[in-house]
Order: sequence, then C-alpha cells, then structure tokens
Amino acid sequence: MSFAGILFDKDGTLLDFNRTWLPIYRVAAAEFAGGDAGLAESLLSAHGYDPASGRFAGGSLLAAGNNRQIATAWAAHCGRDEEVEPLARRLHEIFHEQGARAATPIAGLGATLATLKAAGLRLGVATADSHDGILNTLRTFDVLPLFDFLAGYDSGHGVKPEPGMVFAFCRALAIAPQQVVVVGDNRHDIEMGRNAGAGLCVGVLTGTSTRAELEALADLVLDDIGALPQSI
Repeated sequence: MSFAGILFDKDGTLLDFNRTWLPIYRVAAAEFAGGDAGLAESLLSAHGYDPASGRFAGGSLLAAGNNRQIATAWAAHCGRDEEVEPLARRLHEIFHEQGARAATPIAGLGATLATLKAAGLRLGVATADSHDGILNTLRTFDVLPLFDFLAGYDSGHGVKPEPGMVFAFCRALAIAPQQVVVVGDNRHDIEMGRNAGAGLCVGVLTGTSTRAELEALADLVLDDIGALPQSI
C-alpha cells in the first residue's frame, strides 16, 4: 500500500525519552514533595521509574500518562486529592519551563523528517503532552515547519489509546486511516493506531518499551525513526 501520512508520537519517538523526561520529572517531583527527598523518589518509583535501571517502564503512568493523569496520581500519593486542579496547572508550568531545557532529539531528527517530507508524505505529531508542550520542546530543533498537524492530549481529539488523534489527522489532511503510518515507542501509541485502523503501526526503541513488548503489538519495530525512509 502507498502511504500518504505519518503520525508520530513525540516523547520516546522524536525525542529521547529518558534524557528528556527524567530531569523534568525530578524537578516536578521535588516540588510536589515539598523538599522531602524520600517522597520525591517514591513519586517517581511508584509510577513507572526504576531507579536500578534508570529507565521508565513501558506503559506506566510516567511513560504514557498526560499532565492531568500524573497530577491526579501524585496528588493522591501526597494526600492532596483536593488540590488536583492547581497541581495540574503547576505541573503544566514545570513541564513548560523545564521541557525546552531538557528536550533531547533523536539523532538525525531533522534530516529524517526532511527526507520523509520530500518523499511527499504528510507529517503529524500525536502526544500525551500538551499542544503547548509540542511547540516548547520541538521549536529549538527547527522541525516544526515540517509538520502538517499537531495534537496534544488537550487538543480536543481524545487521549491515547483512543483513535481520535489519528482520525483528526486524517480529517485535516483528507486522507484515509489505511494510508497512515503510526509511529511510537509505547503500547498506547500502537493501540491508538490499531483502534483507528491505521495502515501500519511501527514501534521504535528510543523510548520506554522493549523490543519484545513492541513486537507483540506492532507491525514493524525499528531501532529509531532514522530507518523509516527505507522501511515503509
């Protein structure tokens, strides 16, 4: 089948997940814990971070959750359930402040996207981060003009693994789901593609999932997006 568009996850797919998000989460956890180092560590380890390996578990809250989901879980963990709304707003601010500093692109990001664009493919981003987070973390790498569509968890298209972001991408660009390649590092990305009837679901190993975890779900597993131009 001839594909017309590629919808990318952001963190762990366009950006190196651990190098980008571990420092961001450490700043956020320290503030939520009010300086209690033990509580800060438990906010991370209880929701997907393994301090022994220094990695996040695939499918965990910190690997795949959105800002509000994380704020809700952390508020409950700290016994501050009544403060979810202000904590969610503050988490958004922290992610914005720290995101531009910590964002680390996958090697060859710009060149890979430019090659795909030159081949006539329409490109989009579908992320559990906010729409503002997409702009904040990608603008410094001069790749935003290459994208035809951007969607965050707050863009009104639903959240992963629901199919809404794929359908919105298709509506915006007048293409069918069967013409779309969905690329991500997490089971929620692949399940989103499956739920939308995407033509191809591709897993990459630059995020939180292992090859075995992705091979159980995806049509194709690549080391990183750099192999996409030769693989689809």
